[in-house]
Amino acid sequence: MVRLELDQVVMRRMKEDDIEVVKALVKEGCEGTENRLILHILTRPLCLFILAVFSSILRCLVHSFILALAIPVFLLIVFLKITMPRSTGVLGSSRPYWDYVGSSYRGQQDETLQNPYCRISGKTPGTKKQRRRLGCKDKDKETSSEKITAEREQAAGQVWVADCEGDIVGCVFRESETRPSVRRICRLVTGCWYRREGLGRLLVQSLELKERESSARRVYAHIPYPSKVGEAFFRKVGYRQLGEADEEDDDEMKNETPERGFMGYPLTKVFYKDL
Repeated sequence: MVRLELDQVVMRRMKEDDIEVVKALVKEGCEGTENRLILHILTRPLCLFILAVFSSILRCLVHSFILALAIPVFLLIVFLKITMPRSTGVLGSSRPYWDYVGSSYRGQQDETLQNPYCRISGKTPGTKKQRRRLGCKDKDKETSSEKITAEREQAAGQVWVADCEGDIVGCVFRESETRPSVRRICRLVTGCWYRREGLGRLLVQSLELKERESSARRVYAHIPYPSKVGEAFFRKVGYRQLGEADEEDDDEMKNETPERGFMGYPLTKVFYKDL
């Protein structure tokens, strides 16, 4: 683990040059989550019962008990791999993909989030020029020629990256604004070398501060069912799980439901925080 100076972290909008680094960071952070979700579904009682029924039927057709047991499980795993939303990562989302190019920032000046640690230490964070990635020159030219309209930017949402001396060490994804005064964090990832250093808390709280200033009153986060670490993290930063308190009178909360997978089983737990 590398010691991270949080007052030297700059949280800025993702640019086109950052896309490949962010994709690699998300892939690293979400590794194993999809398999844990599949295991969660396979171990539900109703799913186990259906697999047992199909295995019994196959036992009459094949003369191998092992094959009769393994074939239904294998086919279901393949089905789940194909149909499960690909963007269900550290935080769940029903969107089948993310428009990285559409969400890349193209303003004249860097748009940044406030870093409260800078006020405490009195230091001013600085960014070094990001290292050039080999083999990306032609790709960068190709993506920069795409036409990005205001409508596409609005639908794509926002990606904020944590930049520490030119290295991207974390990122947080905020979905597009589909409901007034409501925001949704759909992904939060920190680099494996910078975990348990307060970086995730910094990203979430800084984004909350920005959304509060833009008149947002509530933020939602969807956490995959097997992720005990994710649940504990969001509870520490002030989020509550939907359904734990008496929320029957809040009609707005009824519009936020967990992502569901095979046979309607919920894949995520919904957490929220009032700003």
